[in-house]
Amino acid sequence: MAGEKLEVRRTYAAPPEKIFRAWTDPEEVKQWFPPEGYEAARTIIDLRPGGTYEWGLRKLPDGQPFCSTGTFIEIAAPRRLVYTWRWSGASEADETLVTVEFAKRGSGTEIVIRHERFPNADLRNQHKDGWILCLEQLSEFLKKKEEAR
Repeated sequence: MAGEKLEVRRTYAAPPEKIFRAWTDPEEVKQWFPPEGYEAARTIIDLRPGGTYEWGLRKLPDGQPFCSTGTFIEIAAPRRLVYTWRWSGASEADETLVTVEFAKRGSGTEIVIRHERFPNADLRNQHKDGWILCLEQLSEFLKKKEEAR
């Protein structure tokens, strides 16, 4: 396996259960995962060991849908997820491994994402930038959700 890996962290003012749900409920993922200039496409999550997921995106205004896909290896709700990660169209050899931990920190939660098995530093760095953006988008989603209450 390739050895390039990354780690990103972010703390939120929400309990692990809420953040875990935002990460594993397809309707919630569709609201925070797409970056600016994209919209959610088909998003499916079969949350069980051996279950698969598909987080879909479509570039606006008229791009073709594409997605990240993978298989859940470990699920310890609401503390930890381990799953494979591959972009649609990539070969099986390009599959990487993601571990997401949701650690209680006072009344909030720290997310730690460890993504490994990248074939090179460039791909690792692109994914690191993407995860940092995702965590920012998740923060905005959680704030809006709390304000709507």
